[in-house]
Amino acid sequence: MSGDTPGVPQGTADASDAISLATVQRALQQTPAVLAAWLHTLPDPWLDANEGAGTWSPRQVVMHLNWGEVDDWLPRVRMICEHGATQAFHPFDREEGFRRYAGWPIGQLLAEFTRLRSASLAGLTQLSLTEADLARHGRHPEFGVVTLGQLLATWVTHDLTHLTQIGRVLTRHSGRATGPWRAYFSLLRTSAGQL
Repeated sequence: MSGDTPGVPQGTADASDAISLATVQRALQQTPAVLAAWLHTLPDPWLDANEGAGTWSPRQVVMHLNWGEVDDWLPRVRMICEHGATQAFHPFDREEGFRRYAGWPIGQLLAEFTRLRSASLAGLTQLSLTEADLARHGRHPEFGVVTLGQLLATWVTHDLTHLTQIGRVLTRHSGRATGPWRAYFSLLRTSAGQL
């Protein structure tokens, strides 16, 4: 972090990039329904498809999202509210959900995510945050000083990134059977040509 000003959050957005608490709540509230509508009735080969070694299947993404609700997002929000930047967040194990939720059927994983997200949103509401609180500082173990607004924007972006990831995996899985129509789908082509 050479060149960074101590105690100043990295990548601080200007006012035009600000995210509101209402937008955060609305965006986060939608993810469980989107996942349920998309994944609940898909067969296991689709749910367990991935993009190769070291990549995640849709089922693994849901496991990861569940664990994030338990051990990442709201606990970090609370740390900022209680300790500011005086204590660093504990590191988040991105794959702990794979162990914690191993063997759960997709319906149970999705129901658990809905329950956990609902509890997270209720917890966020109970904190009675204001727009001014978005400037509060916390300390990330890798990035240093960050703001509550950045953390909340990251939570929303994290959801959207994983929804995009799931869509890409499912597209590539079903796309293997498209035959000549493959040429019309950019997600089915690699930089070297066809998938």
